[in-house]
Order: sequence, then C-alpha cells, then structure tokens
Amino acid sequence: MTQESEQSKAAQAFQTDGEWQDTRADAPLHGRSQVLLDQGQSGPEEGEADEAWQERERRNQFKHVEGLGELEDVSEVEYRKVRLERVVLVGVYSSASSSLETAEESLRELAALAQTAGAEVLDGLLQQRDKPDPATYIGSGKARQLADVVASQEADTIIVDDDLQPSQRRALEDATKVKVVDRTALILDIFAQHASSREGKAQVELAQLEYMLPRLRGWGGSLSRQAGGQAAGQSGGIGSRGPGETKIETDRRVIRHRISRLKRQIKQMAPAREVKRGSRRRYELPTVAVVGYTNAGKSSLINRMTGSKELVENALFATLDTAVRRARARDGRLYALVDTVGFVRRLPTQLVEAFKSTLEEVGQADVIVHVVDGSHPDPFSQIEAVDKVLATIPGAEGIARVLVFNKADLMDPSTRQRIGRLEPDAFLVSAGTGEGVEALSERVEAMLPKPHVRVEARLPYASGSLLSRVRQYGKVLSVSYRGDGVDLVADVDDRLAAQIMSQAIEPDG
Repeated sequence: MTQESEQSKAAQAFQTDGEWQDTRADAPLHGRSQVLLDQGQSGPEEGEADEAWQERERRNQFKHVEGLGELEDVSEVEYRKVRLERVVLVGVYSSASSSLETAEESLRELAALAQTAGAEVLDGLLQQRDKPDPATYIGSGKARQLADVVASQEADTIIVDDDLQPSQRRALEDATKVKVVDRTALILDIFAQHASSREGKAQVELAQLEYMLPRLRGWGGSLSRQAGGQAAGQSGGIGSRGPGETKIETDRRVIRHRISRLKRQIKQMAPAREVKRGSRRRYELPTVAVVGYTNAGKSSLINRMTGSKELVENALFATLDTAVRRARARDGRLYALVDTVGFVRRLPTQLVEAFKSTLEEVGQADVIVHVVDGSHPDPFSQIEAVDKVLATIPGAEGIARVLVFNKADLMDPSTRQRIGRLEPDAFLVSAGTGEGVEALSERVEAMLPKPHVRVEARLPYASGSLLSRVRQYGKVLSVSYRGDGVDLVADVDDRLAAQIMSQAIEPDG
C-alpha cells in the first residue's frame, strides 16, 4: 500500500458515540477515539473503552504544584522569608573571662548575623562553665537538653557562638540530630551571599575552602582505603584493587589544588589595583579610608559626604568590595574616600587573610575615619574589635585617625553625654539627617596632606588644562589674568611643579 493511500485511509472519518472525529495525523484526537486508534480496535465494549480512556486522561493531565507562583516578583527580603532556616543559638561563657551581659550581647549579634544569612531565630541559650567541653562544647547532659529544645521548637539548625572543632561539631550533630554551624561558617555564608565582584567572590571562596579543608568528613565505604596492587589479605579480586587513596583524601587534594589556583588568581588581580592606586599616587590624590564595625553606616556617611549613590542596606556586611569615591574640599582640591569591608568581633582568620589585598587600601591611606554605631548598646566594644583588626594591617598604626559616632539621631541625651565625656575629640554625626557631617568634612580636609612645593609662574592661556589640574590636585593661592597669560601662585606636588615650570613663560617688561 502506498503512502498516499495510507494517508487517504487515515483521513477517513468514523463515527463514535454519534460524534464524527477527524483522525488525520495533524488533527486533534478526543475521547475514546484516541484509545481506539492506539489499541488498533474498531469497537470495544463500552465499559472497557471508558475505563481505558479515563486512565489515559489521568496519566496525561498536568499536576499542579502549589506555592511556586509566590516566588514571582518578590524582593530579596521576601525571598529570604520563603526559605528561612529555623535555628537555635547556643553560647558558652565563663564568669572569669566575660560577664553575662557581654555574652548576651554577643548572642544578640549572632542573631543579627543569622537573620542576615536568611534564618529565623527561634531561641537562644547560654551556658556558664569554666571552659567549653572538649567533646560536645556544652557537655553531654546539656546536649541532651538542647536536643529536646530543638525538637520542641521544630528547628533544623543549631548555630554556636564560637569556633567549633570538627569533633565537637560531629558530636553535637550526633546528639541533636540536626545540622550544627559555628560562628565562622555563618559569617562565611553571609560573605558568600554578598560578594559581587570577581575578586570578592574569589576571596570568599578561598576563605570557605580553607575553613572546609580540616573539616571534611566521610561516611561508610567512602572512608575505606582501596588496596594498591597485590595487597596482603586482599580477597576481593578484580575491581577491589585501586590507587590506594580514600575518597576523603581525594577531596582534600582537590580542595588544595583549588586553593592554590585561587591564590594565584587573587595575586594576578593585584596589578589592576596597583594601576588604580598608581593613578592616585601619580597625582598625589589624598586618600581617606572609612573603616568601622559592620552596619555602622560607613556607606551612608560616604554618600552624604560625596553625594554618591553607593549601596546602602540595613544589613550586616552589605559592603564587601572596596569602593572609591571622589570628594572636593572647600579649597577646590580633590580627595578620595575609600569604603571598606566592615569588621566584626572574632572576625574569622580565613577572612582576614583572604581580604588582605582589600585591606591594603587602609594601610596606604592618608587619614582613617573610624565610624562607630552610636546607637549600639556597647559601642566601645565595637571600637575595640575594629582596633584589633587594624593592628594586623601593615602601615595602619601610624596613620592619623578621626573617631566618628554615627546615627546620632537614634541616640538619647544620656548616651550623647557619656560619649562626650569618654571621647571628647570624637564627632557625633547622622548620615541620615546630615547632623555634624559638615564639621566632620572640615576636620578631614584639614588633616589631608598639604602640597609642599610653592610655585610662582605665568602660564599661557593655552595651558588651561594644566591650570585645571592645579585647582584639582593643588592649592591655588592667587590667580591674576594678564594680557599674555595667567600669573599663578600655588602649592603643588613635585610632579605638577615640574609641569608648571616647563610651560611657564617670561613676563613682559
């Protein structure tokens, strides 16, 4: 039978239940006619056809999955609420090393970190003991009590306000049957969420891998060593002999290789930063590094001082990538404000090492502006934490500093008086309302290094671009316009002084 005759036969209409159906290949099939064609039958029993048709309809129907549409067109905060982890916080403190108030404040900060990471904090528990238990951190009895709290709260994660040893984390997970995360892992997770630049992502990944390497664990067969060659006592036969390396050893080797590669990549990114720093050094552009505790309002203050639109978010570690903004002093000179990553108590060593290249900006600044959250219950503990990190940055010790208490609009009069007594030279400002920002800018500009070369010259009118650079990078003392040129008296750096003298003309007469 030819193809044309087959198509002609298939195009014939037949009647089913009094309804004519077109059975061509490109025509839609409905009801039992589809079943009849599939089965190659012309007229089955009515009950059998109905049952087969209903079964096929059930198989071919779309299955509606509820709750997926609610993720459409939602903000970042709303998205985090959809995927919140339910966590319980745990901390240990010793009366000899810290007070209950200090431990409670540390746990409140841990709660803020957990919420920034996208978790719902259900409860927070503190235990007083001389030192953490080497096995389970809180002791076997407290671990059983914690397991009961986790079960009653229906939590799925425990966050410990300390750095755990791998054995402590495993023992606590075995006792509570839920995931256990320590403070360092939590901070690394926040950094991973907020890193946006190529260098920032590489630095965060490097810190995560260095944290993960000693904490790898395996299960069952993945830990069993394969025999290399004709090992004694091997009776497994073909397939049992291997390279003699366990799965966990393979993972460690892969991680070490990735760490080496990331370090090379970060090192290769250094020339790009040097080019940017070199352009500022070439014109001797003064640099002001803005440092401080996380969420102290550094980016907001820079926006207020420069009029820029840097990212501002009421969240911990919203800024991870160094941002440089230009500002103009009252005498017309330009200077740079560098927004740096925020610090925190017990900042993980891995992060300090990974972000060392970013923190180099602080060590090469001319002035450091230390921003503190004045509305915080204990701002002086934040100052201490930031000073500890600054002490690890080469060159930062000898740089002039300005202490600034931000969020003055949220401070009560008693707090203002207390800060005024303890830190009389500090500035009280509000990046939100602008209070005190003008006085702060004047102080910062007064601390900028002054150009040290005094030049007196007459420049031709064709040297307008050079005169513009003198206004930007030097201090113009006087300008007089003559018939053949511009008489200039200014303080500039060596480079600009040489350019001015090379283009200067002899005055007439």
